[in-house]
Amino acid sequence: QVQLVESGGGLVQPGGSLRLSCAASGFAIREYAMSWYRQAPGKERELVATITSAEGTNYHVDSVKGRFTISRDAAKNTVYLEMSSLKPDDTGVYYCKDRWGRITHDYWGQGTQVTVSS
Repeated sequence: QVQLVESGGGLVQPGGSLRLSCAASGFAIREYAMSWYRQAPGKERELVATITSAEGTNYHVDSVKGRFTISRDAAKNTVYLEMSSLKPDDTGVYYCKDRWGRITHDYWGQGTQVTVSS
């Protein structure tokens, strides 16, 4: 059974850092492109970063480029999102998922809340 468990969120001041984790089970993350998404209050869910399956190349949307880094540990079957220089606009619930929904389909984990506020 496919499962995604996100963790590591919290309340942080502007300029601070957090490391999010996504522990996957029921499939091997190295076989799929994996992504982090976020949903801010009152807004639609948006793609934040992707790491490809074969080479592990990472991509980040412009708004987080240079501040966030997606990575993975295949042995732990876990995807990470290192976030630094956080801004209030980064506030939201963060989710991970395989990029194209090939294995997770409509399933989403519970997400982890990130709040950036002074």
